[in-house]
Amino acid sequence: MKMLVIFEKSKRIRHVGHLDLMRTMQRALRRSGLPVAFSNGFNPHMLLNFAAPLSVGTSGRREIMEVPLSKEISEADFKSALSAALPSDLPCIAVRAVDDKHPAPMSMLRAAAYSIEFYENARPLIDAIPRLLARDTIMVMRKTKSGEKLCDIRPMIYDLCAVDDTHISCTLSICESATCKPELLMDALYAEAGLAERSYCLYTRMQMYGENMVPLELL
Repeated sequence: MKMLVIFEKSKRIRHVGHLDLMRTMQRALRRSGLPVAFSNGFNPHMLLNFAAPLSVGTSGRREIMEVPLSKEISEADFKSALSAALPSDLPCIAVRAVDDKHPAPMSMLRAAAYSIEFYENARPLIDAIPRLLARDTIMVMRKTKSGEKLCDIRPMIYDLCAVDDTHISCTLSICESATCKPELLMDALYAEAGLAERSYCLYTRMQMYGENMVPLELL
């Protein structure tokens, strides 16, 4: 038995890195007394799996963690125990029990929706959105393990629109073969708008999706 945990990484802790987030979850699970499964060997550790790590500085509304269990427990009891052990800025939103053979969330992940909030008027960027989407190719410089290389992110942009004068919404590909981080999209949008100076903005991952844009937590 495994439990899918849907949790929020709030704005206040957006600068907490993924490794620290994992440690926080491990400590909370230990405090909760839940029957979490551990690995075998000389250094047993919790077998936690996350759908996709968040970049430092990005918050998340419906993040997903998979927790293998050593014995069965009800969803209500699991959520109650974990919620009591988590800090207020890292709340457990929902849980879902799945079979041990259920695919790992990361293997089913295909896309993610983001909200990008600016702390000043973003009208030049908003005006550049139709021009950017009209392009057949959108070339940006991506950092890789072997260095920097140009990458076409146009096929990885599923949706991009303005919410209001200070918010942009986008849905981007996020999988092993094609991942576009919102920072790369903003590089292209700033270039299209002809802006050299970057404004401070807040990235929030709102939802993750599997095949056919079904919310990952429902698959």
